[in-house]
Order: sequence, then C-alpha cells, then structure tokens
Amino acid sequence: MMSAKALLATLLLSAASAWQAPQQVSDNARRSLLVNAPIFAVSSFATVANASTDTSNLKFTTSNSGLQYADVKEGSLSTPSPTDGQTVSIDYVMSTTGARYGSKIYSTVDAGAPYRWKLGDGSTIPGLEEAVKGMNPGGIRRVIIPSKLAYQSSSSTPISIIQECESGKGLGPVPPIETAVGEFQRFKNIYCNPDRQYQPDLVMDVKLYGKRN
Repeated sequence: MMSAKALLATLLLSAASAWQAPQQVSDNARRSLLVNAPIFAVSSFATVANASTDTSNLKFTTSNSGLQYADVKEGSLSTPSPTDGQTVSIDYVMSTTGARYGSKIYSTVDAGAPYRWKLGDGSTIPGLEEAVKGMNPGGIRRVIIPSKLAYQSSSSTPISIIQECESGKGLGPVPPIETAVGEFQRFKNIYCNPDRQYQPDLVMDVKLYGKRN
C-alpha cells in the first residue's frame, strides 16, 4: 500500500506534469488545470486519510467579494466557525494560476509549520480570512483568491507596501524567507512584482484546526 508521503509525491508530480504548458497556453487554461488538479493537501493530513482527492465533483461557490471556494471535507458541525478576535491555526498548500512551469509555491505541511494568526488583526490577506471564517475545525477547503483579496502588488501600489512584500514583512501568509528561500523567491517574483501587468489568482488548499481564544 502506498504511503501518505509517496501518494503526495505522486499527486504533486501529476499536477506539475499537467502544468508543463507551452507558452501559448492561456492563463485561463492554466487556471482550469489547477482548479481541477488533485487536492494537494488531503493526502498529507494524517487525520483525513479517508478524504477523497478527486476534485471532479467539487462545486465552487462565489461570494459577494469574489472569493471562490469548494469544501473537500466538511469540518465538525458541533464546533462553530471562528470569528474575529480568535486565534486560528491552519495548514495550507499555496499555488498560483500565474506560473508557466509548475503551480505550487509553498506548503506548511511539507515544512511541518502550521500558519497561525488572530482573525481580524490585519496580518493576513482578506481572502484567506474570509475563507476560514466560513469553515469548521477539521474541514478542508480549496479557495481561489482574486488579487483584490490577496497581495495586490502593481505599478500603482505604494512603494512601502511593495517593499514590505519583497522583504517578507507584508500581509501573510508568506513562505518564510529564513527557511524556504527558493519558495519565497518564487512567491516574491509573482506576488511582489510591480512590473507584472496583473496579479494572478492565488489558489490554496486549507485545513482548519481547532480554534483558540
């Protein structure tokens, strides 16, 4: 029987192969490939070993803000969703629709370091906050975050915000520059780059753990 680690490697290799797209392939085509790619995170989370990695039946909902999300695994309905002021902990796999060769940027699962923050404290991109507030602990959700709800670096962005992003001190989550140099550089080239004509969608597979006060 294939181990969880081996299965994750297989899934990532499959997704990466699908993303070896020639230059003429449109961003919309890359986005479609990624949205329907295997859920990277599921096979890595030991507590959800029985969750399906098939995304063919995922039904995405679009919120009023433009955030798109689909639940891969429902969380515990006996525990309410987190609200502002509460500290939450998640594991995530961050991907992008704006890279020609390979979509994955960073994974807290691989790093063994969940991302934690206090909801509403201004430290985290709005799209991720909105996504988590609609989840229950134990749930896994794929979210597609448009630029206006993510990092928003562009030629019109104040230089101070761009500099914060480039130094890893802007809105999170950001691959840790100290321990994930390559991943951070990849992130910076895509999401802290004022020379890009547009900000590509951010795609995240998120697992929410139990909330903390």
